[in-house]
Amino acid sequence: MRHGDKIKNLSRTKAHRDALLSNLAVALITHKRIVTTVAKAKALRVYVEPLLTKGKTNTTHQRRVVFSYLQDKAAITELFSTVAEKIAGRPGGYTRIIKLGARPGDNAEMAMIELVDFNEIYGKGKGEVKETTKKTRRGRAKKSATEKAEEATTEGKSEE
Repeated sequence: MRHGDKIKNLSRTKAHRDALLSNLAVALITHKRIVTTVAKAKALRVYVEPLLTKGKTNTTHQRRVVFSYLQDKAAITELFSTVAEKIAGRPGGYTRIIKLGARPGDNAEMAMIELVDFNEIYGKGKGEVKETTKKTRRGRAKKSATEKAEEATTEGKSEE
């Protein structure tokens, strides 16, 4: 029985599993999204999210700690420069797993794992805030010109 065993072994030895997760993490950091099996994607999320958190503080010690996991200088540079800028304000949850269906050859469940802040499709409109009027089902009385002028002056004072 495997009571309390939290490590996903992926049917591999410790050394093979570490090498696999390291290579997947390097690919994820450099390409921002990769396609793999669901089991590997879930294991990779647990492996890479602490490394991304370490990447937020750009110190020599944190670089060495992350390098001990990844062993790829180009990926480390990418992580501590471009990736760290994007995820700086996020308190965790840096990756997203999207299931893609079964692989035709062996019917393995496939998934795409990606860095959340690098997806342009879901991120659109976050920076832009549109000012719209409030809409209700019932009608509203039109504001008079004096009310609009008073509202504009109060907004101007609050911004200063």
